[in-house]
Amino acid sequence: QVQLVESGGGLVQAGESLRLSCEVSGIILRISTMGWYRQAPGKQRELVAAFTSDGNTNYADSVKGRFTTSKDNAKNTMYLQMNSLKPADTAVYYCHTKRVVRVGVEYDVWGQGTQVTVSS
Repeated sequence: QVQLVESGGGLVQAGESLRLSCEVSGIILRISTMGWYRQAPGKQRELVAAFTSDGNTNYADSVKGRFTTSKDNAKNTMYLQMNSLKPADTAVYYCHTKRVVRVGVEYDVWGQGTQVTVSS
């Protein structure tokens, strides 16, 4: 019932930009816990950007000043604008939400991921 579909990844050179999209269904985007994660080769999955409960955003130190996440509630889409990309940003990027079933019970929902490759 809840589905997240990422798109917009690709291969770019260092310094260029990409905009990732996460189309959501089965949830109300405006009030859902949403975030972006990435997993680079040989590394653990890490949180890179997220919406807080009050609608603000926070970012991993490694992407602050370069990445911006936003939502278009009318289009049921979350975005990750990635500027000044570095080779270290190379990873599979995942859209994530927490589906609350009932009080005290929630489940992680992940998109299929989209590959971002940054060459030097």
